[in-house]
Amino acid sequence: MLTKSTPEALTVEQLLFQGQPCLKLQHACGDHVLVALHGAHVLSWVSAGQEQLYLSPKSTFDGHSAIRGGVPICFPQFNQRGPLPKHGFARNLRWHPYLHPYQQQQTHQLAYLEDEWTCLSLRIETSPETRSYWDQAFELILTVQLQPSTLQLKLSLRNAGTTALTFTGALHTYLRVDDIGATRLLGLEGQPVWDAVRDCHEYGPSTLYFEGEFDRVFEASAKPLQLLDGGRRLQIEQSQSLAHTVVWNPGSVRCASLPDIPADGWKQMLCVEAAQVLTSIALAGGQTWQGWQRLRVL
Repeated sequence: MLTKSTPEALTVEQLLFQGQPCLKLQHACGDHVLVALHGAHVLSWVSAGQEQLYLSPKSTFDGHSAIRGGVPICFPQFNQRGPLPKHGFARNLRWHPYLHPYQQQQTHQLAYLEDEWTCLSLRIETSPETRSYWDQAFELILTVQLQPSTLQLKLSLRNAGTTALTFTGALHTYLRVDDIGATRLLGLEGQPVWDAVRDCHEYGPSTLYFEGEFDRVFEASAKPLQLLDGGRRLQIEQSQSLAHTVVWNPGSVRCASLPDIPADGWKQMLCVEAAQVLTSIALAGGQTWQGWQRLRVL
């Protein structure tokens, strides 16, 4: 529910980062998040004075290419599982700030309060450019939501046409870690998983450790995950409307072949993605869908 707020309670700063227009949303507690209009790409989330996301120092910021790190939005296709460009087109196009009707009538501020969250929304919708990739009528909104120590990213999709559409995708979250060799991920024990590196199906162990290339698609758990990185703990949750959790680290060999990340960048990152990979979501004309990922520093 949208609630009234005073200008002092909400802070949005418009700025340039690497030459790209961005919005910086700050919570009263000091936590803040930086979002590029290009791709509605979350570039940074600082909580408790520490950066929680990994952004490659070799990322391309040209307003056309995908950015390596942060939280890319993969839509309406995951990876190369279809005819569209890798991970779809949403991460490569410019989004625009979105004002809810309440904001338009009452505040005209980019930030707003919703159920105790400090929020900012961006939107992409059908255009000649999107039609050149995907002949569907749609509206996709990313809502960035902050509470103390917590970031929630929510995608809301509306089928604006009369015919059904299908899609896959992900919130492709790159988490910063101090040392991938000492990092552990808990909470996927017993979940069915496809290991893309070995091309085999199995079940998740009680604890995930990371050595070499790691690329697995898990059936999402109903329970929160915990990322342990030295003395740091991060809780990771996702909506049941996203059926899979992708866990990825390129390892040293694969990382050395990627032009937009340092050769040793794999040591400081781990992707834990709220995703829809192995099956598509179908949405009838006029219907809506929502999916989210929530990160909380413990």
